[in-house]
Amino acid sequence: MLPGAVAMMAVALLFFPPDVTPLVPALQANRILGLHVTTMMLAYSALSISFGASLLHLAQAGASGRRFPRLPEAETLGEIAYWSVLVGFPLLTLGIALGAYWANSAWGRYWGWDPKETSALLTWFIYAGYLHARGLRGWEGKRAAWLLVVAFAAVLFTYFAVNFLISGLHSYSGV
Repeated sequence: MLPGAVAMMAVALLFFPPDVTPLVPALQANRILGLHVTTMMLAYSALSISFGASLLHLAQAGASGRRFPRLPEAETLGEIAYWSVLVGFPLLTLGIALGAYWANSAWGRYWGWDPKETSALLTWFIYAGYLHARGLRGWEGKRAAWLLVVAFAAVLFTYFAVNFLISGLHSYSGV
């Protein structure tokens, strides 16, 4: 964990501006905004567990059935991934709904097809597709793990790429 933390600190020092500027008026003193951001971060955290479990599942699932004896079995990792999506998906849904509610008070509309909103909706659809495929179609194993890897790539795109590469109402970083 420590090398990862040091790497993130180095990236922050190299690429993020050191000056602190006041928040735009839409971001000042709103409890719903705090709930929205907290809920989204909790959702992304739970979904990152599903990503990690899926990667370990892909590493563990092999012709021999158990490549790495110190890791849990592939089926157990698949269940961890599934249950973390069952936690993260409702949080993602609530976070998007809270964001829409807050957007109405901040910008006068619930939804505006901002790049962040659209990307979050696409991410929601991918995880909904995973739950559908798992529950109704019986997807398990490698197919489900690969779908969760793609889904988490959508989370990363929503969280990082939209903020830093695409301008919109959610571009507050100044980067």
